[in-house]
Parts: sequence; C-alpha cells; structure tokens
Amino acid sequence: MILLTFSRKEEICLGHLAINGGTPVLSSNRLSPWPQLTYKDRELVNQVLESGILAGAFAPQVKVLQEEVAKYLGVKHCIAVNSGTAALHMAVAAAGVGPGDEIITSAFSFLASATAAMHQGGIPVFVDIDPKTHNLDPRRIEEKLSENTKAIIAVHIQGLPADMDEIRAIADKYKLVLIEDAAQAPGATYKGRKIGTLGDIAAFSLNQTKNFQAGEGGLFVTDNKEYWLRADMVRMFGEQVREKERRSYVAHTLGWNYRMPELTAAIARAQLERLDEINENARRNAKILNAVLAEIDGIDPPFCPPDRTHIYHKYRARLHPEVLGISDKDTVFRDKVLLALQAEGVPAVLWQTFPLPANPLFQKKEGFGKGFPWTFPGARQINYDLSEYPETLKLLNSSIVIGSERYPIFAQSADTVELWGEAIRKVFQNLDEVLETVELPKEEAFALGEITSLR
Repeated sequence: MILLTFSRKEEICLGHLAINGGTPVLSSNRLSPWPQLTYKDRELVNQVLESGILAGAFAPQVKVLQEEVAKYLGVKHCIAVNSGTAALHMAVAAAGVGPGDEIITSAFSFLASATAAMHQGGIPVFVDIDPKTHNLDPRRIEEKLSENTKAIIAVHIQGLPADMDEIRAIADKYKLVLIEDAAQAPGATYKGRKIGTLGDIAAFSLNQTKNFQAGEGGLFVTDNKEYWLRADMVRMFGEQVREKERRSYVAHTLGWNYRMPELTAAIARAQLERLDEINENARRNAKILNAVLAEIDGIDPPFCPPDRTHIYHKYRARLHPEVLGISDKDTVFRDKVLLALQAEGVPAVLWQTFPLPANPLFQKKEGFGKGFPWTFPGARQINYDLSEYPETLKLLNSSIVIGSERYPIFAQSADTVELWGEAIRKVFQNLDEVLETVELPKEEAFALGEITSLR
C-alpha cells in the first residue's frame, strides 16, 4: 500500500476511479472553453466590416493596436504581424543575425524559439534549464558561447519570466543582442517591470491558445529605432514603407509579407483590455491548485520566485514517484496518472515530451538542404547531444500540464479548479489502483514515451 500524507486529519474518501468505472469528479460541461469572445470583440470586428478595410500596413485597427500595446508595455515601438513566429523571425533579423551566426536559447520551448534563428541562416545553440523555474539556466550560458554567438533568445516559458538580470549581464558582457521570447508571458512582470521591456527586442504571440489571443498574430516590440526600422522592412517585402508616402516597391533587404489583417487586430484590441483580468484569474486559480498540491506527497506545483509574477499560461505539475517509493519509470508513472486524471474530467495533457534539440531537424542537421546553415563556411561544428540537457529530460519525463489548450487554467472558474483539485486528491489517494490497472496505449508510445536518444 502506498501511504500518502494530507494536511487534513480526516480520511479522504473519494470513491472508485473513473478510469475503472467509477463516477468522474467533474463532467465536461463544467469546463470553460478558450478562447472567450465578448461583446467588445464583436463591436470592434463590426467596425472593421463596416469600414470595408480588411488589411494594410497602416490600416486603422492595426495602427491603434500598435499604439495600445506600446502604451501598455511602456515601449516606443510596436509592429503587429501575422504570427508570433513571424515576430521572432523579425527580432532575429533586426538583431543582424546572418548565416553562421549562433543564437543561444532554451532546450525547453516551442520549436519557433530555435527555428527563428534558422530563417536568417543562424544556428541555434541550446542551454539546459533551471530545474525549479524551467527557464534556461543562466549559469550554463557562458559555456555555450563562441566567437560566432550573436544573440540570446530568453524564453519566458509557460508564463514565468526568465532570470533576466543574470542573462542581461551576460549579454552586455559579450555584446550580444538580448531577445525576449514572450509568447507565453504577456502581462507577467519581473522586479516590477513588464515582460517585453527587459531585452533589446521582444516578440509576443497572439495564437488562440495564449492568455492574450487573437486567433493568430504576433507583436514585435523594441525601444531601439534601428531595430524597429529593420524589422518593419522584414514585415513588408524588404521595403521602406511610410504612411502617407507613395509606395516605391523598392526592396532594400530580403523581406516577407508578415502584415496583420484588420479583423485580427480588432480582436487583439478587445482582448488586450481583458489581459490583466485574465492573468489575475490565472493566478487565483493557480493559488487554489498550489494549496491542494502542497497537501499531497509526490507532486509539486510550479515554482514562482518572489521577485516576479507568473501568468500560468501552462500550469505544469512535477511528479516525484521516488518520494512515494514507486520504482516504475518516470514516464510510466506520469502517463498512468495523466490518464487517470483525464478520466476524472481534468483536462490534463503533455506539452513538449522531449528537448528541442531532440527533434530530427537538429539531430540530422539537414536544415534547408545540403546541411545549411550548419555547413556555412566558418560555422562551428555543433553536436546536439541530449546528455547536455539532463534537467530538461528529467522535467519532461516527470511532469504534466493541468489544463489543456482548449480548457486552460486561466479560463476556468474557481469552482471548476477546486474540482480539479478534488480529482487530483482522488487519483493520488488511489495510486495503488492506478499503477495496477491503468494500461498505456501502445499506439501512443512515441507521444507518451521517454525520450533519451533518437534511434
């Protein structure tokens, strides 16, 4: 029998597990789906439809959105674009990254944090994470630097700001451009300052899964006029386009069409008005779950240092089967707990199951073809050895996210999150049953499996 210690003295009796025929703690109709649209979204969308202006670099909604975001963050320049990936690429291009240049980033993030560098011919170099914050560990950055290093992309993963003072000091010491990948952390703060104002450039995502969403879209922000002008050319086919001036169609650099449509800008404006409210809801709900997890052995809530705020874009709980005397593999324990929670009605998921450098893209290094950018003359030989990212591997093999992209923690009522807590108690009170009876589907072995190397 696995013994669990709860803070309350009374016996917790929560019934049979739903995965084995018991009654789920909550039904799907208790969940609030994301995104959530209000009258304000519809009002601004109707303004676009009535205007007949659906697109344009200087279209009304795009212009106002850029002004409102710049004011909200306290920055001088904002460019609204069609995705967070585009914003990251523009940031790398504005930083002057070119073929063979190296860009430091985290081994734990979404793919675009690394491939943004490759769009400019740059080479991503990965750093392992801090096991508590899950952000890139600044203590490991300098060992990854070379004479080819041009920039650092600091990812504020899952809504928690990275250790920006330490990273800033390294960037200044080696004269590197510091880019914030703020896709998952709009509205979060670090020592009283909003994320997006701590580096030289920042990129946000407005993908529909984010706390600040518009379906798709992105934001490039900076206080540096030179970076802003470079990025604007990348957005607009390499042209220098100015409002109320005749378009010349002259390309000064390689550019793309990254412009944001008006309907997207309208929704983004409405959602920006609610961002602080959404983030506060996330913190309230996280506090509820934190209290539950603090009572249970073998599972830890996300960590947030006292000098910053977390917006809990993803609420990642860390599992510790060894604390419970369980000898199963971390991934086996993780996946059985995951399936048991899902059966109880909790939208628990896995998000990222292996470090970024484990992707075949980096292991095979085929890139754009013929090995570019790694084969660029003067490029340094880089091997993406997964043994260099032990903390990332441990985290992803032994953690789950409570709340899915469709039903995230920041969209739920307090009552719903309290029921999530009851479901977690129920599963951990019946771990013997979970381990003995829950079967893992073989067809999902790659998605749910343990990644230590690519075979």
